[in-house]
Amino acid sequence: MKYTAFFVAAIAAMLFYGCGKDDAGQGNTPSGDNQTTDTTEVINPDDTATYDRIYQFKVLDGQGDSVSLADYRGQVLLVVNTATQCGYTPQYTDLERIYETYRDQGFTVLDFPCNQFGGQAPGSYDDIHDFCTGTYNITFPQFAKINVNGATASPLYVWLKSKRPGNIPWNFTKFVINRKGEVVGRFDAQTSSMLDVQNAIVNQL
Repeated sequence: MKYTAFFVAAIAAMLFYGCGKDDAGQGNTPSGDNQTTDTTEVINPDDTATYDRIYQFKVLDGQGDSVSLADYRGQVLLVVNTATQCGYTPQYTDLERIYETYRDQGFTVLDFPCNQFGGQAPGSYDDIHDFCTGTYNITFPQFAKINVNGATASPLYVWLKSKRPGNIPWNFTKFVINRKGEVVGRFDAQTSSMLDVQNAIVNQL
């Protein structure tokens, strides 16, 4: 009897500690130079202007400084995970065009390089940023590299995927955020055109 009780207790402990795990092991295996760089801002749940909005998160810029996404309060946002050696990399041209077209109406692209898919965003932040500004002339904000799937996924992306479920399938997946900080659209690069994305942005302006 005492051995039976021991095994029951052991199984119960395994089940207890196995609960609450993130989506580790799902999606693509992280490449060696991936890094999770953002942190979750401590907020007051009674602050309904911030709670469960994109404004609850902080991220790191290319210099390693913390940036609160509350700085973008009231704007329409396009959050995108990017890579510099991907078949979709030329979408940087469209992203910059859309940004230049609508930024005066309160629109911003938030660019998060991610090396998690085929190792297609190698190098340092400076390497990536120099390539993007030199080749595609981007002027929208570009942040430090992050992971978007698995146990080391950015808290920002854990939240984004909770609003539009499913692991990020590849580079250049896009989330549209309205002026209240809510997720109102998700567009995967393989199944959605840039025109679809642009129309979703315009609908929020």
